[in-house]
Amino acid sequence: MPDSGPTLLGIDVLWVATIMAAIATLAAVFAIYTAITVRDPMAKRVKSLNARREQLKAGISASTTKKRAKLVQQNDATDRMRGMLSSLKVLQDDQLKESQQKLAQAGIRSKDWAYAVIFSRLVLPIILGGGTALLIYGFDYFPDWSPLKRFCAFAAATIIGYKAADIYLNNLITKRTDLVRKGLPDAIDLLVICAEAGLTVDSAFARVARELGDAYPELADEFSLTSIELGFLTERRQAFENLAYRVALEHVKGVVTTMIQTEKYGTPLASALRVLSAEFRNDRMMRAEEKAARLPAIMTVPLILFILPTLFIVILGPAACSISDSMLS
Repeated sequence: MPDSGPTLLGIDVLWVATIMAAIATLAAVFAIYTAITVRDPMAKRVKSLNARREQLKAGISASTTKKRAKLVQQNDATDRMRGMLSSLKVLQDDQLKESQQKLAQAGIRSKDWAYAVIFSRLVLPIILGGGTALLIYGFDYFPDWSPLKRFCAFAAATIIGYKAADIYLNNLITKRTDLVRKGLPDAIDLLVICAEAGLTVDSAFARVARELGDAYPELADEFSLTSIELGFLTERRQAFENLAYRVALEHVKGVVTTMIQTEKYGTPLASALRVLSAEFRNDRMMRAEEKAARLPAIMTVPLILFILPTLFIVILGPAACSISDSMLS
């Protein structure tokens, strides 16, 4: 039998190094694949915006609510959910409006999915809670658990089932809001340039959306939709209010307030937006400084758990291998 390589604590060092090299190679191949197969982030968004444009055109030209209802193709699944919720008398207008706003803030344009969110709050607790109760009490899957522990597991599964849709939506809203916050100062600067160049408000929003489409696709999506609504809605104020409705960010509400006051009183748009841009950039710098100040405390645990043991292995590993081989020989 051939001699084995050097060992450390009974583990073959060459075998471990081979596995780590294979993992590093797979990671490099995956990184190259993700870099090569980058998709256009604006293709799907432009398609949805064009569909929204057609809906707005048809909605304005329609004379009756029956014609407007035919414009949007209803989903059969959401229709069945809505019918079931209505029959059970659990569908409330406030709850529906709140779910629709969360969907809009998460970047989901279809309001019909609000029925799916409400339906999940009704069904998922039954599925998860009933399944957990069946495993714990019916099949006695955890016989060593105390009654209190079993009840806590059942209650946790039921609560998670009720909050699962809200947790998912809140996660999407948080990520989208952070992405919009990063690109808002640059967008305001471009709006200032467009306003000083003499462009109209809707043309300025469309131009900013085209310029920021690759860097900040979420913000470009919102600005594009606002530009479309400015061109087709009867009240321009409603288009700005819809922007604040779709983005859960106080800075956007400040921009919307400024745009509405400019439209109403005729105040200079460029100077007001320039002040807002400076405030947003200061806020972004303060957030960066805050994260930088927290970095030493955050890096303490990874340093102790991952970096220092690796450093000790690299420094003391060869000496330990030599000592182990000398003692065994």
